[in-house]
Amino acid sequence: MSAPLNSLQRPSLISVFEIYTLHIPIILITGGNMSNSVGHSLLQPTVLKHQSQKNYSTCIAGNTLFQAQVTSQIRKLSSSALSSLLSTDFRGHRLTVRKSGLRPKRVVSGLVQAVLTTDQTSELGEKYILGGDIEMQVEVKFGSIPLVEIQVANNSDHLYLHWGGLQNKKEKWVLPGRRPEGTKVYKERALRTPFLKSGSNLFLKVEIDDPSIQAIEFLIVDEANNKWYKNNGQNFHVKLPSREKPVSNVVVPEDLVQIQAFLRWEKKGKQMYTPEQEKVEYEAARAELYEEIARGSSIEDIRAKLTKKDGTSSEQTGVLEPSSIRKSDIPDDLAQIQAYIRWEKAGKPNFSADQQLIEFEEARKDLQKELEKGTSLDDIRKRITKGEIQTKVQKPPEKNTNFTHRIQRKKRDLMQLLNKHIPVSVKSVEEKVSMKPKTLSAVELYSKAIEEQEGINILNKKTYRLVDEELLVLATKASGKIRVHLATGMKEPLTLHWALSKKAGEWLAPPENLLPQGSTSLVAAADTQFSTLSIDGSANKIQLLEIEIGEGSFVGMPFVLFSGKRWIKNNGSDFYVEFVGPKKAIKDASDGKGTAKALLDKIAGLESEAQKSFMHRFNIAADLMEEAKDTGELGLAAILVWMRFMATRQLIWNKNYNVKPREISRAQDRLTDLLQNVYVNYQQYSELLRMIMSTVGRGGEGDVGQRIRDEILVIQRNNDCAGGMMEEWHQKLHNNTSPDDVVICQALLDYIKSDFDISVYWNTLNTNGITKERLLSYDRAIHHEPNFRRDQKDSLLRDLGSYMRTLKAVHSGADLESAISNCMGYKSEGQGFMVGVNINPVSGLPSGFPELLQFVLEHVEDKNVETLLEGLLEAREELRPLLSKPNDRLKDLLFLDIALDSTVRTAIERSYEDLNNAEPERVMYLITLLLENLILSSDNNEDLIYCLKGWNQAISMLETGDGSWALFAKSVLDRTRLALASKGELYHQLLQPSAEYLGSRLGLDQWAVSIFTEEMIRAGSAASLSSLVNRLDPILRNVAHLGSWQVISPVEAVGYIVVVDELLSVQNKSYALPTILVAKSVRGEEEIPDGAVAVVTPDMPDVLSHVSVRARNSKVCFATCFDTNILDDLRAKEGKLLKLKPTSADITYSEVQEGDLKGSNNSEQVGPPPSIKLVKKEFAGKFAISSEEFTSEMVGAKSRNIAYLKGKVPSWVGIPTSVALPFGVFEKVLSDELNKGVSEKLQILKKKLVAGDFDVLEEIRKTVLELAAPTQLVQELKNKMKSSDMPWPGDEGEQRWEQAWIAIKKVWASKWNERAYFSTRKVKLDHDLLCMAVLVQEIINADYAFVIHTTNPSSGDSSEIYAEVVKGLGETLVGAYPGRALSFISKKDKLDSPKVLGYPSKPIGLFIKRSIIFRSDSNGEDLEGYAGAGLYDSVPMDEEEKVVLDYSCDPLMIDGNFQKSILSSIGRAGDAIEKLYGSPQDIEGVVRDGKIYVVQTRPQM
Repeated sequence: MSAPLNSLQRPSLISVFEIYTLHIPIILITGGNMSNSVGHSLLQPTVLKHQSQKNYSTCIAGNTLFQAQVTSQIRKLSSSALSSLLSTDFRGHRLTVRKSGLRPKRVVSGLVQAVLTTDQTSELGEKYILGGDIEMQVEVKFGSIPLVEIQVANNSDHLYLHWGGLQNKKEKWVLPGRRPEGTKVYKERALRTPFLKSGSNLFLKVEIDDPSIQAIEFLIVDEANNKWYKNNGQNFHVKLPSREKPVSNVVVPEDLVQIQAFLRWEKKGKQMYTPEQEKVEYEAARAELYEEIARGSSIEDIRAKLTKKDGTSSEQTGVLEPSSIRKSDIPDDLAQIQAYIRWEKAGKPNFSADQQLIEFEEARKDLQKELEKGTSLDDIRKRITKGEIQTKVQKPPEKNTNFTHRIQRKKRDLMQLLNKHIPVSVKSVEEKVSMKPKTLSAVELYSKAIEEQEGINILNKKTYRLVDEELLVLATKASGKIRVHLATGMKEPLTLHWALSKKAGEWLAPPENLLPQGSTSLVAAADTQFSTLSIDGSANKIQLLEIEIGEGSFVGMPFVLFSGKRWIKNNGSDFYVEFVGPKKAIKDASDGKGTAKALLDKIAGLESEAQKSFMHRFNIAADLMEEAKDTGELGLAAILVWMRFMATRQLIWNKNYNVKPREISRAQDRLTDLLQNVYVNYQQYSELLRMIMSTVGRGGEGDVGQRIRDEILVIQRNNDCAGGMMEEWHQKLHNNTSPDDVVICQALLDYIKSDFDISVYWNTLNTNGITKERLLSYDRAIHHEPNFRRDQKDSLLRDLGSYMRTLKAVHSGADLESAISNCMGYKSEGQGFMVGVNINPVSGLPSGFPELLQFVLEHVEDKNVETLLEGLLEAREELRPLLSKPNDRLKDLLFLDIALDSTVRTAIERSYEDLNNAEPERVMYLITLLLENLILSSDNNEDLIYCLKGWNQAISMLETGDGSWALFAKSVLDRTRLALASKGELYHQLLQPSAEYLGSRLGLDQWAVSIFTEEMIRAGSAASLSSLVNRLDPILRNVAHLGSWQVISPVEAVGYIVVVDELLSVQNKSYALPTILVAKSVRGEEEIPDGAVAVVTPDMPDVLSHVSVRARNSKVCFATCFDTNILDDLRAKEGKLLKLKPTSADITYSEVQEGDLKGSNNSEQVGPPPSIKLVKKEFAGKFAISSEEFTSEMVGAKSRNIAYLKGKVPSWVGIPTSVALPFGVFEKVLSDELNKGVSEKLQILKKKLVAGDFDVLEEIRKTVLELAAPTQLVQELKNKMKSSDMPWPGDEGEQRWEQAWIAIKKVWASKWNERAYFSTRKVKLDHDLLCMAVLVQEIINADYAFVIHTTNPSSGDSSEIYAEVVKGLGETLVGAYPGRALSFISKKDKLDSPKVLGYPSKPIGLFIKRSIIFRSDSNGEDLEGYAGAGLYDSVPMDEEEKVVLDYSCDPLMIDGNFQKSILSSIGRAGDAIEKLYGSPQDIEGVVRDGKIYVVQTRPQM
């Protein structure tokens, strides 16, 4: 056996003359539908399948006799008529066999050829004039199958052939089984076939293969104009040439007739035949063979043509008795079958050539033993296919999957993975849609007009397709009365034939009082004419009808339409509209705000059509793709939400409609082709498109879907399980296969593997959402439980395992094995589990890629997942460049990438238990792999890439023994959490509004809608990464000695626990009792509400953020808790009275009694705060002043402090030059005649505000921005800035001054921002007395910004400075920007030895070019007992640029000397300023090119 067999492919389950690697006899298989009636099957074998489980050994050429890819189908004989075909010759492939002794090498071949055909010659032709200048040419050609060709010139485009066959002139028409594509049966009496367009003509070809049909008759129908063309008032009659059986003494063997019939069936697309049609087909095959004999062919010639062999077989020489058969006489095919079975039982080992020979001889010995027992060769042949020949084999030791070699990953620049598409916000999409509104049809305008009426409740809205138009059916309820509105753009006059129902489906005559004027009352129905209405002009007309049903007990209305002489139905059924409203009112979903509402409305209207079958749904989705693409991100989100509701079984999958699996897969294929095209041209939507594709599944043309039908029959036949549950499932699969079938198949496999434990079967079903009720709800219900015999176990596991791969190939977008096969290709003879499909490999794959995928499959079940994950990610990295290039097989590559992504997720989830005691470095490495996977699947992934770079740096620090590795890793972990949270928020913003609106329109359960986005996130890669990050967090905190808390304001507190989502949502609330708030989100700029004595959060506001400062000033306990268990415990104690006792690094808490509240430190804090007095500042006659003029009457403390520092701080500390618009300028500008209208408007709004209408705050701010600048103000400010050597914006053009003026007005307007206004109300500060000066400074384009507290605010230790540093401008530090800054402390006696407490996790830095900033400087800041700092806005003239930060190359993080120098300089500057003032200071500054600048200072509160 030296010849390699690697060319052999796995055979088809449904092809004739199966091809085997082991000389297996050829058996004919009828396929899915040809053997449904006893005695009438064309090809009547019972088929057995002997098919291996998957195996992916790395065989080499010449070592492939038992190669896993060459998996045979072993069939048993079932028809004596085929005996002459079942020789021991190998059929279908070339095979060279080397045996011992003098046996010669033999090469045999038996490849099946196409159906026998003959040349066709024209027999007759005739022309007809149909009318006017329309001509028809009819020609008849004959051969083995007569062919009628009809061509029409100068025609309409809507012609149909209305036809049938005649067996004799007196009989009625018969309907031939062979029909052109698109043919439909017309009222069970005729066939109707559309003509095809060919240039300016129409043509049609009709083949008649039924020899009993002597002629065809037909009429031509113009359906569009309801016009019939006849032959002088009669039918056209075309006589077919006689096909009498040729006179011959030769009798065609039945086996050849069966082969020819089978090949005809295959050529026709394996149609489902009735028993009568099978008879016709069988006789047509016989007639063709006799015609071939009439032309001079012999039976041997025919056999050679059909089987491509010489027609002889070794068995024709006679059957020897067992006693006379020697081992050398055992046929090769039987020995090879037995050798294959031995190889399977041994676990499909990788045999050498010598081992193959040994196995072949051992197989002969097995068969010889059977012969010696008296078994005949015929009996052996029957028993061997059942695996009943005894054999003993030794399985090789199982592979140890814990220790496997690893691939060598390529070194890549992570920045090559960057996807940085411009984010498309929901707002901008809405603006885009609103700028280019979709042109509504007349019917849509009519519907919109009704739906927008006041007091209208939409009960039901459906849209049906009527050829080229649509039918709208809208059921509404208003003032207790139900109305049905019907509208269509059809031109032909319409009549509604309708009734009412008290239960679904019945036809009851409508009461006379409900009939519209002009209606005709019938026995159980009524007829009502539609009327015509012009919607927006005479050219845009619709037909409509409104019927008022009233308040009766009717639940719905059945109807059909009548036009001209034809009835119009809903795909052969009655139309039906229900009067039951959705479970949730449509308008509850914010009227579709933040969605592609028009598209969602259309989807909702088409759902009644879509729920008929997956074919309908996918085709409708394909029809809507153009609109979805044009709408942009929200349009694709609408399609995703709809498809996801389908996939999660929230929508009906099949409703009274039979559809073939291949039709479903063809519709899937059409939709995924369109998704592929959008992916190529709109890469910014790639993430959404991937999610849609994984929801839809792969699909495929032709037999990919048909195999679902065919192979279940093979399973039933092979395993003798034709009844009960398997038959019910078979009927469901034939009727309408769905993704549920994947789960059912898995449940059967689990049930069999569990030694037939039925509870395991139900557990698998229920876990995946399939209940007993759902099984019973199918159109072909599954009533029974599985019930198999134990002797069926092995073959069922084998066959169902193969069938599972077939199901996944169609239904799953994320099945790895089928995705790999689809890209690597498989041949028509059959390879692996993909039977009977011809798919070529995708071209242009990287070198070594197939081997990489082979590696992945070999390790897909490894216990140690690192090796598998490395292989999966290397494959994705290799695949990535191909996904951005056009390719006609791009969707196959996308599905492969989706499957690789999905396998990463399932692999890591499998390893969770193994990671319980894993070392930190292993968990960190796995996090890097999961992050890489998420990066490869994400659109805007820059932040994720920098997270990955951070993790790589943390691992490097650990490996080099850097003691701060855990502290650094904790900052990267926090940033990763923020990135995942941000991704979740984007999903929620994009998808949840669409889910809520569509869910409302379709009446879905509220729970399914409310958790929609959460479940989408759980189904993706981010969820696995989040889980791993949560596992690592406590480990890092322990190593870094961080504990479970960060105490920001260490104040002891006693209060009642209240749980809130956001601190922002309660900042203006006043609690009557002392309250401890457990807030999920704290942004950093909120107010602490009255009555709150403590705030605990998992969020991470900076210690020096506004909210942190205000908490300390208000003596409120404020802390971040990192331990989810502690947070869960606190939330569980909601409503209980607790005592919090903090230290500088920890908090303990306990439940206390009411009596403890009176003695607590914070008991006196709850209540009205003290009133603070302000003195109103007047305009001093100057619009602008220099820093030398800064006094308490002119400007606030911020301006005065910066002026005081100038010339007093060390020379290495820079102080920016400043000017100001003093107090009173705003009021002076407002009183100017230029702004009289603005002033009057403000007075009205302020009165509303005093009256408690807080909604006017935003309107007040907008009104302030309408102020015009007096000329004197502009001139004075220009002079002061230029004399102070500051750039004057107006020198760059009038537009630049306008930018500066808007910034100034925004500072003034911030007096009325919500946070500041409510803060002043709490302390009873008179808001009218609040005055706003504006400090004007040149912006220093900072490398870093910092805030210093010269006394540690967390511990109160005055001997150490605490500071926080961020990259870029300081707004990310003091404003509402997520993440932590770098924090450090410096002992005042060791300022050159700063100690880093935490590394930065802020993902965003703000940077700006040379510009001017206008800072708020009110008389309401830095007051004793009131922390007013940070309440008002500072506004730069130019917008800051947001930059995603990469800390892995930041010298402050990676250069120890640079870090020490900068942090020491910041500490020394703080110490110098504190000494200058003689009190603790709160200092803000920046670093530029290593130099320290201080931009403001104030007393530390």
